[in-house]
Amino acid sequence: MQVAVHGREMAPGNAEPLVHVLHRMQAHGLAPHLTATLAQWLHSLGHPVTLPVLPDDGRHDELDLWMGLGGDGTLLDTVARTARSGVPVLGINLGRLGFLSSVRLEQVDEALAALAQGRYALQDRSLLEVTDHRELLGDRNFALNEVSVTKRDSASMVAVHVHLGEEFLNTYWVDGLIIATPTGSTAYSLSCGGPILHPTSGALVINPISPHNLNVRPFVVPDHYTIRLQLEARNDRCLLNLDSRGVDIDGQGTVTIRRAPYAVKLVQLEGSSFLDTLRTKLNWGLDLRSVHTP
Repeated sequence: MQVAVHGREMAPGNAEPLVHVLHRMQAHGLAPHLTATLAQWLHSLGHPVTLPVLPDDGRHDELDLWMGLGGDGTLLDTVARTARSGVPVLGINLGRLGFLSSVRLEQVDEALAALAQGRYALQDRSLLEVTDHRELLGDRNFALNEVSVTKRDSASMVAVHVHLGEEFLNTYWVDGLIIATPTGSTAYSLSCGGPILHPTSGALVINPISPHNLNVRPFVVPDHYTIRLQLEARNDRCLLNLDSRGVDIDGQGTVTIRRAPYAVKLVQLEGSSFLDTLRTKLNWGLDLRSVHTP
C-alpha cells in the first residue's frame, strides 16, 4: 500500500513519535511517501528524510491512502490536498482532542495492521463548495467542516442576508455566520451552540456567531439547497473561511455555498464509530456524580 503522509509544523516533541510511526508503517509493509512540508519540518529538527518526498504539484495517482499525522487541523489540511482525488484519508492523533484524527499513538500498531490487512471501511463525508471567489480560492474552494464569514478584527457586526435557493431566509446581524456540514457540527459550530448531526446526515447547519437579534437560533436545512450570503459590512472587508483557510473578501459581496459534487472518504477502522467518539471525546453519558476525586 502506497501511503502519502502529511504533517504540519508542531511541537518539536512530536518529531520522535512521528518518526516512530513512519518506522512502524514500514514494518507492517506499508510504503510511506512524505509531503514536502513534513519532510522539511523533520529535517529542521535533525531527522533527515530517506523516504520518498512527494512534489507539491501533481495528482499522485499511485497513492492508495493519505495519512495525516498531527491533530484535526492536520487532517483538514490533508483533506484540502486530496479531496477531489477520491483517495481515502486517515488521521493519526499526535495532539490533544483529535475528534477527526481519532487513532491515538498507542493504537498505531493495531491501526497499521488493520490497514495492511484491509480490515477497514470507508465512510463518505460531504463537503461544502464555494462557487464564487475562485480567483482567491483556486481549486481548494471546498471545506470538510464549515464555511464561515466573519467580521475583521474589531470591526462592527455584519449584516448577512441569507437565501436558501431563491427563497429569502433571514437577515443575521452577527459577528459571523457558519455553514457547517454534519462532520463540522462537532467543530466550530458546536462551540457556538449548534446541534450535533450524525456524519451521514443529508443536512447542513446555519449557525450565527454572537447574533445581535437574539431570537435567531441555529437552523438545520437539507443539503440540497444552494445557500447564498449577501454581505453588508460597515467595514469594507470580511473574512471568508474554509475550515482553517481564510481569505479577505469584499464586505459588500456575495458568497454562494453548495454541497460539493464529490465527497472525502474517511477510513473507519474496526471497532471504532462516530458514537464511540462522541462518548469518549465529548464525555457523553458521563455522570459527574460517579466521578470520585481525591
